[in-house]
Amino acid sequence: VQLQASGGGLVQPGGSLRLSCKVSRRSSGTYTVGWFRQAPGKEREFVAALWRNTGRTYYGDSVKGRFTMSRDNAKDTVYLLMNNLKPEDTAVYYCAADSRLIFSSMSSSEAYDYWGRGTLVTVSS
Repeated sequence: VQLQASGGGLVQPGGSLRLSCKVSRRSSGTYTVGWFRQAPGKEREFVAALWRNTGRTYYGDSVKGRFTMSRDNAKDTVYLLMNNLKPEDTAVYYCAADSRLIFSSMSSSEAYDYWGRGTLVTVSS
């Protein structure tokens, strides 16, 4: 399984960006896909996850109410719409996937087997 993240860039505070994660595997809906981010000098942080099959979404506390995750099964692509961006959202964003993830490990980066290259999001005026 290969994942390709895209959509990062420079945006002003309060702005929006949409990240995409293309999953190179048919029936990508059978994978749980997560977004993580890592800012310079900080540990990797859970952002959001979309649970396999059900499509139910879960979010980290720092992005709840501002970020929305969705998927297009026909395109095998998962999206992360980020609204009301703040400077503290600046980080490299990664998407990850796993087909056997257990629910209690959803926010743990170590639980995901497959990772894409990151895409840089910079929030600055």
